[in-house]
Amino acid sequence: MLTTDKLREFGADVDAGLTRCMNNEAFYITLVGKVIGDKRLDLLEQQLADHQLDAAFETAHALKGMYSNLSLDPLTKPVSEMTELLRNKENVDYTAYLKEAKAQFEKLCCL
Repeated sequence: MLTTDKLREFGADVDAGLTRCMNNEAFYITLVGKVIGDKRLDLLEQQLADHQLDAAFETAHALKGMYSNLSLDPLTKPVSEMTELLRNKENVDYTAYLKEAKAQFEKLCCL
């Protein structure tokens, strides 16, 4: 069962996330649960593999917003870095960023 204690151990800034959720812990946990069900990280991986940088930027930007609003810091960091590179249409190797994001996502899913 997902708890705020487990999210803190994961590295989430739970207090900041709760503040954005009007200190409603059940609501916060529900929203984090929706993140776990979100498949856009897989979509981002495919868009990057297909060199669809504009679409990848839109997906990364949406993920950055979702992760940031819930203060899921371990996920926010690599996705934010990808977002800024994609914003500038940098044709770089995104493998390390994606690998880190996916690893953190898996950790979140296992909580």
